[in-house]
Amino acid sequence: MTQNRSGLELRSKISSLGTLELFLEEVVVPEPAPDELVIRIEAAPLNPSDIILLLGPADPSAIRQAGTVECPRAIATISPERLVGQKSRLDVALPVGNEGAGVVIKAGPDVQSLIGRTVAARGGGQGMYAQYRVLKAPDCLVLPEGASPRDGASAFINPLTVLGMVETMRREGHKALVHTAAASNVGQMLNRVCLADSIPLVNIVRSQAQTNLLRKMGARHVLDSTSPDFRPALIGALAETGATLAFDAIGGGTMAATILAAMEEVANAGSTTYSRYGSPVHKQVYIYGGLNPGPKVIEGNLGTAWGIVVLSKDRPGCGKEIARPRCCRTDNDLCEPLYSRDIADRGPVARRDRCLQPPSNRREISHRSERKGASEQLEELGISIASTSAHLVCSASFQEPRHISGLELHELLGRRLSR
Repeated sequence: MTQNRSGLELRSKISSLGTLELFLEEVVVPEPAPDELVIRIEAAPLNPSDIILLLGPADPSAIRQAGTVECPRAIATISPERLVGQKSRLDVALPVGNEGAGVVIKAGPDVQSLIGRTVAARGGGQGMYAQYRVLKAPDCLVLPEGASPRDGASAFINPLTVLGMVETMRREGHKALVHTAAASNVGQMLNRVCLADSIPLVNIVRSQAQTNLLRKMGARHVLDSTSPDFRPALIGALAETGATLAFDAIGGGTMAATILAAMEEVANAGSTTYSRYGSPVHKQVYIYGGLNPGPKVIEGNLGTAWGIVVLSKDRPGCGKEIARPRCCRTDNDLCEPLYSRDIADRGPVARRDRCLQPPSNRREISHRSERKGASEQLEELGISIASTSAHLVCSASFQEPRHISGLELHELLGRRLSR
């Protein structure tokens, strides 16, 4: 009788006493079911959602080595006030990693033809920071010949985020988009899709270098928020594009309110009648990231019809509405599932395969100062995580009631990936 192979998996555990532990656990790799694949994981991105689960509320700079050479661990102390909201995960060792890619080394009888192929996959809650993973074949994306696991490691989260943004715009009746932190991997993908689909896009960045990057990619409206003329430039871009929907990756501070106030100013400028309460044009911001962890400041003349929603990290696809004027209309679309079939039926999507390729200039995730602590500690544990993603994971349009399979995504994006 053949003995089952075993492999290491990265686990994250927060104890009820307030100690974060990162450690490698050896587990037996189960035999695949008829429609399952055994994948040797060779690349996985470090997405913000991965960091949320990996570190919880711990400070990366406070992580220290522990354990032994044979059983290394990384630990950090979390203060009691920062454990609020962590109750459901206390004293539970959780697998980490939302997506990744690798080579099929074993397969069930129904999918033998995939042995030796390179595939990308979502972890489905199992965790992709592991040596081996057993997954259903329909949940995997077969990569083109010659594509490496690193090429396809981010084939799910960022592309689905971008498509969710565009489809949310269409479902809610907007005609243009505003995106902050627009030089991110998600931002670069969104720019490609908007160019391909002729969707006006206002990109907001924070440096001249990022402005130059997006302009070289063909972006028309690129605004540097550190520039002294940022607000008049924003008003001009909104007037030209007609954008009334924004996706904000910054989170804290005044950016969301700044965008809404500029939209309101544009709406009032085009009004033929005066209203003491402001414009009735609906303006919407979805905060989907937290680059600035500080308070969200909402102030200024925003008109009578506006909304700000913070997309929930606990329930993918749904959001928490933090602000809306009393007389504003109510939207039900936010928590309504948008299935992959809804997207696949739209003509332009079939031509987006090239637009959704990961940027060619991606760097190791550890170049981001706020993540160096986590990345370096993982390196010391013998785990090297290749970069791909820069910002968030979920969009308002996706949630779990219907599973989006790898095969459907394959139809959605086409067969080309970055080489």
